[in-house]
Amino acid sequence: MFVPRCHDRAAGIAAGYLADLLLGDPRRGHPVAGFGTVAARLERLTYADSRWAGLRHTALLLSGLWLLGQLAGRRGQMWVTAAATFIALGGTSLNRVGGQMSDLLTAGDVDGARRLLPSLCGRDPAALDATGIARATVESLAENTSDAQVAPMFWAAVGGVPGVLVYRGANTLDAMIGHRSPRYERFGWAAARFDDLLNYVPARLTGILVAACAPVVGGSASAALRAWRNDAARHPSPNAGVAEASFAGALGVRLGGPTQYTHRLEIRPTLGDGRIPEIADLDRAVRLSRAVQAGSAVVAVALAVALSAACRTGRRVSPRW
Repeated sequence: MFVPRCHDRAAGIAAGYLADLLLGDPRRGHPVAGFGTVAARLERLTYADSRWAGLRHTALLLSGLWLLGQLAGRRGQMWVTAAATFIALGGTSLNRVGGQMSDLLTAGDVDGARRLLPSLCGRDPAALDATGIARATVESLAENTSDAQVAPMFWAAVGGVPGVLVYRGANTLDAMIGHRSPRYERFGWAAARFDDLLNYVPARLTGILVAACAPVVGGSASAALRAWRNDAARHPSPNAGVAEASFAGALGVRLGGPTQYTHRLEIRPTLGDGRIPEIADLDRAVRLSRAVQAGSAVVAVALAVALSAACRTGRRVSPRW
């Protein structure tokens, strides 16, 4: 079995994080967009209104990414890990959009904020005023800090290049077909459930990091943990609820409530016991997201070093028959 040198994976993760911090998402030719194009074209051949068809579609695409990661991970381990990590991360672009949203709402440009909102989430912008857009932005910053930064860093540390590519592919498929619409209710079931599985541990790591970083925005770690404990389980998502509830507690705001999507209206439970988010809270949410992202990088690098060292130690002490 191929085992990377002890610090190759950790150094690659650190380099990928720094590249995302400096560059953000590529404006053109993003590999994730390319994967989405391939997935959409394959769907024309594999689609049927059944869970079994969706499972085959999801398995085919993700097994291809796993094989690609296995092949790529054997060449130039550090730099391939750095490239894969950079491709999978989206935290810097997320925070840039959050900052732009804050600027638009502060300037009173609600129409501009509505045009920008689809780049953050699938809410119906026409149904939201400035307060609703502010709430949607904070919720999206919370959820995507976990999905676009903490989770890919975690899977890069645990699974290397194959792990981070499969995670990003699964998360992309969930965004494409994992929602509850008439077309994807059954076909997208496997993609949604697999994304839930891959995000289970990272979401809870996000909650811990949010609590640890709460003082950065004048918040309380205990308030973040209390909101997580009291409210997260009532959210329809087993993972987004953790991120959103901990953000709500750390920021001292109340999230959740009626949520209008393109295809449906959901009555979400409230998360946190603070006030309704205000425009000024957007900058605080962006700062909290940045702090959590930095914390996740430190955790991922430390985890990669520990796992690689343990693996090498295991090889040295394994008996020779």
